[in-house]
Formats: sequence, C-alpha cells, structure tokens
Amino acid sequence: MTVDICQKSCKVVKKLIQEIFSTMATSAEDKSSNFLRQFRDLKTREFKLLSAQQFMEVWNHYDTDGNGFIEGSELDSFLTQLVTSINSQDIGPEVVSPTALMDAKTLLMNAFDENSDGKIDIAELAQILPTEETFLLLFRRDNPLESSVEFMKVWREFDKDRSGYIEADELKNFLLHLLKQSKRDNDVSEEQLITYTDTVLQLFDRNKDGKLQLSEMAKLLPVKENFLCRPVFKRQFRKNSSVSGSASKLTKDDIDKVFRLYDRDNSHYIENEELNGFLKDLMDLVEEDYDEADLIQCREALLRDCDQNHDGKIDYNELRMLLMSYNQVSIDNPGFEQEDSS
Repeated sequence: MTVDICQKSCKVVKKLIQEIFSTMATSAEDKSSNFLRQFRDLKTREFKLLSAQQFMEVWNHYDTDGNGFIEGSELDSFLTQLVTSINSQDIGPEVVSPTALMDAKTLLMNAFDENSDGKIDIAELAQILPTEETFLLLFRRDNPLESSVEFMKVWREFDKDRSGYIEADELKNFLLHLLKQSKRDNDVSEEQLITYTDTVLQLFDRNKDGKLQLSEMAKLLPVKENFLCRPVFKRQFRKNSSVSGSASKLTKDDIDKVFRLYDRDNSHYIENEELNGFLKDLMDLVEEDYDEADLIQCREALLRDCDQNHDGKIDYNELRMLLMSYNQVSIDNPGFEQEDSS
C-alpha cells in the first residue's frame, strides 16, 4: 500500500511541478522558509517516509487555525511549498502566478480530495505524503465502516468504562485492534503503539481535553456514507444549510431506504445502537462538535416526540411521521432553520 501511495504522490507532484515551473523564476531565500524541504532526501529530492510524529508536525504547521482542515490560505501555502520543496533553494511564493497556483490546486484536489469538500483533512494528507504504512492503516481509508450503526457498536466496545469518551488507554486498545485486523500488530512495537496513540490523540482531540468525544472519534473512524447527507435529507435537517434550493418532497422510496439502512437486524424496529447510529448521522448534519451526552439528550427528545407507543424504539410508521413532518415544514417554510431541541 505504501508503494502505491508513494507512486501516486510522486505522479501528482510531478504534474504540479510541470504546471507551476513554467511560470516561476528562481530567487534565493532562507532554506528554512519551506517547511516541507526538511522531509526530502538531499540527493534524490524525493520525500522520505514520514514517521507518525513527523506527520503530526506537518499537519500542525499547516492547519494554523486548528479547525481540523487545511483550507483557504493554508492550502495555498501547503501546495506552494509541496511543489517548491523539491528545489535546494526556495522559489519565492510571490512569483507563482495565481493561474498556475489554481491549476495546480485543481490537480491536487482532484487526486486527493476524496469527499470533494474543497479542503484537505488529516486522512487525505496521509495519502499525499508518504507515511509509514502501519500508521496509515489506522485511518481505515480502504475499509470504512458500512454505517454509523457499526460505528456505535465499535464505540460501545471500546468505551469500556462507559464514560462517554474514548480515553488514552481505550484508544490504544482500539488502534491495536485495527492493526490486528490488518495482521500487522506484530510489526509494531509497544513503544510505536504508544507513539501512534499519542499522535492520533493530538491530531483528533480538537478540544484538547486528552480524550476523544463522539464527534472526534467519528473523524478517525469513517463510515461509507451518511445517508442523511444526501440533498433530499440535508434540506430537511441542516441548521443554517448552505444547500441551495427549496426542499423537495420525500418519496416512499426515500423513507424505505432510510429505514432499511438503520434497521440492520431486520427486526422492523430502529432500536439500541441502530437508533444511536441514526441520531449520530443526524447530529453530523447540525453540529460539528458533539459528545455522548448530546446524543442521549437528542435520543430522549426524539423518543418523547415520536415514539407513540412508548416502547423505546422507532418503527416504520414513526420514522415516516418524523421524516414527513420535517419535510412538510421545509416545503412550507423554505427559510426554516431547525431549532435545537433542549
């Protein structure tokens, strides 16, 4: 896998170089001004394999606002230095034409921006820069979970003390579990595993409380698709939605698909971790940061308002009423913003 990633990275970088160098003129500057140059081999000018610690240093250098993405001016800086780091001396960023930079940026994003959101997240950066293979495995890009129902089952399995957080020792056990799944646990020493744990915690612990809350763990452990992110649902649920256009009417087929997605055991009910998975996907639409206490509060509100027979689970008709009620509000009030349930 590492070889394929390195080859992919080299090909893209070479294209970027061809796009940009035709518009550049050389100018000598302090070598230290290009942060990425230190990670290239002095003779071959290829990137050396980055350790987990070095990867974190690169990430922290370019994610200057600490929001979990390299975007905007951060992305421009990263892209320019990615290309110009191949030279033994800096090529001044000021001589890169805006057109060349935009073309190069387009090439890079087409190759590596997997979710097409116009920015680079942590796992995408790990595909751009050659990084040690066992560390790459922790991002599960090649093997995402089927749905948030599976995510919630994993969450329950590793939140051993039921604290509502994945703490350092629990995270270490989770990372070891991922390596065992890939049959690579024997390739990683205890010291490396501790380093991986510390690195992952620093990368994904956005509020710096020393543990991972639900929304932070969700970024580490991706699912194939949040079905509720599809435009027909996004317009119903998203607070301050940027999705253009008025809400479209939900069909029976839309509702059937949602119910089948979350009723994983075909019991004809959405219950337990199925219901938590549905709520997690729902919260992904309206909040960037949320923890298990928020999910519990959301669950209580949903059951209070929608669980007509008070059995603690959601059947097909109750889900249909929930989705259709939001749909009708959105159609009748195109500018409607869903209020927080509290």
